[in-house]
Amino acid sequence: MAFQPTMELNEYTLPGLLRRNAQRLPDNDCIVAPEFDVCWSWKEFDRRTTEVARGMYAMGIRKGDHVAIWSTNTPEWVLTMFASAKLGAVLVTVNTNYKQFELNYLLTQSDTKMLIMVPGVKSNDYIAHITGLVPNMLTEEPDQIGAKGLPFLKRVVLIGDQSRRVKGMSGFDEFYRCAEQVPLSVVEESIASIDTHETINMQYTSGTTGFPKGVMLTHYNITNNGQFMGDCMKFTSDDRLLIVVPLFHCFGCVLGMMSCLTHCTTIVLMDHYNPLKEMEILQNCRCTAVHGVPTMFIGMLEHPDFDQFDFSLLRTGIMAGSPCPIKTMRDVTEKMHLSELTITYGQTECSPGMTMSRTDDPLELRVSTVGKLLPHTEGKIIDPETGLEVARGVPGEICTRGYLVMKGYYKMPEATRQAIDEDQWLHTGDIGTMDEEGNFRITGRLKDMIIRGGENIYPREIEEFLYTHPMVRDVQVVGVPDEKYGEEVCACVILRDGSSVSEEELIEYVKKGLSKFKAPRYVLLMDAFPMTASGKIQKFKLREIGVERLNLQAAANIETA
Repeated sequence: MAFQPTMELNEYTLPGLLRRNAQRLPDNDCIVAPEFDVCWSWKEFDRRTTEVARGMYAMGIRKGDHVAIWSTNTPEWVLTMFASAKLGAVLVTVNTNYKQFELNYLLTQSDTKMLIMVPGVKSNDYIAHITGLVPNMLTEEPDQIGAKGLPFLKRVVLIGDQSRRVKGMSGFDEFYRCAEQVPLSVVEESIASIDTHETINMQYTSGTTGFPKGVMLTHYNITNNGQFMGDCMKFTSDDRLLIVVPLFHCFGCVLGMMSCLTHCTTIVLMDHYNPLKEMEILQNCRCTAVHGVPTMFIGMLEHPDFDQFDFSLLRTGIMAGSPCPIKTMRDVTEKMHLSELTITYGQTECSPGMTMSRTDDPLELRVSTVGKLLPHTEGKIIDPETGLEVARGVPGEICTRGYLVMKGYYKMPEATRQAIDEDQWLHTGDIGTMDEEGNFRITGRLKDMIIRGGENIYPREIEEFLYTHPMVRDVQVVGVPDEKYGEEVCACVILRDGSSVSEEELIEYVKKGLSKFKAPRYVLLMDAFPMTASGKIQKFKLREIGVERLNLQAAANIETA
């Protein structure tokens, strides 16, 4: 099929697009997941999601309810997304690194009614976390569970190994059995009632306060963003995109699945990142496209078996999530045949893509900028102090406006007002420039967010947790440069008088209480923090101190796009 660019915004809902594809190309591959022995056509996937939707309805899910998914990239993740969409329910995505403290906050703040989860990931035991929050799951039937702190949660459904299922859990396959209780017409009537401007997805991100916020995204937000992303990669129904980036991120969910859904492109699903397994799937599943953060591509390029694989069918994809070393971009385009690899910039609050390079942009442009604005997207650079637009080439805060801007933060009107001004401009908090041709470059961040290998890490959350350590008097967390991950977490700590604790003990303390990726790579014990005359801590100086004391000058000098 020849590529046909889309010029106008679409009015599709997720179920509407799925039904369109099932009618146009019923027998084409929709979902291919070789690790799970799954190969579903568009027609089969449409049928399965309708069955799961009927099962969800039988278990009490109705329009507007919140269904959380806590899983790696399993086929059930995708079934959950589209089945809940057919009922008009809202999918709440849960970071697979979360532990009990973070899960409790998300389930409570999001008013989640049903949690669908795998037993755990590696040493992170999800069942221990959820039963810790809802102890009577160990003794009560699935429809009788409840916890005072989680008044909305009514059902927990387990994906995968059913030997781990406790008494108060249901199994995912029960959706199919329960479907028999619900007429097909219930789902069809629900699909017909959905409006494209209704919230369909809630993804949790954090601000400088460190408290996660539920970003409400609509069908209109994510179908159109996926449409224009797919256009930039020239996707057709002949393409096959490997999605190994996590589906709980907008990277996997929108840049991945939505760009495929809008272009009838096959979704090749991989449970989690492993460089050798990824190379096998790219070759054996005849992939033409792949998304990833720089560290994923580096992991393949540096693997000792790299030369044994045939990447000749690869053409395009997206590298994003953290600054891309220019050498990596060149190696990927030359050694992996990704001559049309693109770079994207955005954030969850804008669905998430704002700018993107095009497949026919010169390589020099694709490695030095994050591209131009996507269609139907406004963008400007403002002086963060005055709010006035600056001249081309002058750095300032990046703002965007248009269909892509989120509906708001769930139950956080003040935070929404701080992010989106009266004229509907979303203030990204990122610093950058725009040149005369409209290409954007990212030069820094107003916020202190650290991006480690594609994961957004918010210093305030780590700081607040370290404050609970009895020997810590004060702490400031900053990002320091890293050759592999782009940035690493560095905690600058002042101990209480007379206290003694090692750097390693503080790192382990964070690992036990928060997700491992939030644990500092480095801890610097200090006597005082650099401050301004007015008493404000100068985090940029802490970063400079970290580079000097940790001998990170080489990483700090790496040129990135």
